[in-house]
Amino acid sequence: MTEFLIACIVMLAIGVILAALLAYADKKLYVYEDPRIDEVESMLPKANCGACGSAGCRAFAERLVHGEVSPSKCTVSSEDSLVEIAAYLQVDRGSEEKRVARLACAGGTHVARRRAGYEGLQSCRAAALISGGGKVCAWGCLGLADCERACSFNAIQMDEHGIPVVSEALCTACGDCVVACPKDLFSLHPVSHRLWVACRSLFEGALAESECDVACTGCGRCALDAPPGLIQIVDHLAVIDYAKNRLATQTPAQRCPTGAIVWMDAVRGPVKGVEAKVITRRTPLPVELADLPLAAAAGVAREMPN
Repeated sequence: MTEFLIACIVMLAIGVILAALLAYADKKLYVYEDPRIDEVESMLPKANCGACGSAGCRAFAERLVHGEVSPSKCTVSSEDSLVEIAAYLQVDRGSEEKRVARLACAGGTHVARRRAGYEGLQSCRAAALISGGGKVCAWGCLGLADCERACSFNAIQMDEHGIPVVSEALCTACGDCVVACPKDLFSLHPVSHRLWVACRSLFEGALAESECDVACTGCGRCALDAPPGLIQIVDHLAVIDYAKNRLATQTPAQRCPTGAIVWMDAVRGPVKGVEAKVITRRTPLPVELADLPLAAAAGVAREMPN
């Protein structure tokens, strides 16, 4: 019995000592956290998309409470939520220009030529590993909707020709499509960047156009028609200097012969110039048999319907 009591006393003493140590450590190592952080986090949409530049809504709430950013930095929150957060923190709502994802390709199946048909995992990243995915243009969109699946806000829909269409109203500029695209065709831009080059091909003239009917040929007409310095031709591709975006108008797109340079209208989407070729074809282009090895071409030919 004595041994049992001794054991109990020893265990009790150890427990008391450990509890005292934990209490001391809790007091000594305590880090104050502003209770407003929890309140602000509860007002945020909890999308954790990263569009605000933070690692999630909790991190963004901390930055808001510390006065590092304004509520408007959250592009997912509704107007009512932004006003509520601003009123709670007694700060200005702020003004943040909306950003959206832009796609530097318009080469759908009806205008971009294919050197092979891809059959396999329906993923752009998987297709890109197999000889680049089947398109003749090495820079072109593969159309297998990795970006659409990556978008948590349903802001991307594939059109009838396999080209992603971004909804300005729904896009939050979270950047998931940028990461998902194996061709690096997406980039995030303020909505005021209306003048846009919907192409990434670095081929020149007839060679570029032989691969895609709507490719930029590097002809330079846009650069001639634009205000000085707004557009330059770099490696046979028109490049817009958005530092001079205040000078941008629809004029540089008017004489683009292929319609590679467009004006991104908020309602109508990409608007081509008056001299752009008219694309009437609605059906997919066939595989270019001349670009295939003889045996492969024969096999494709056998599979084609009469």
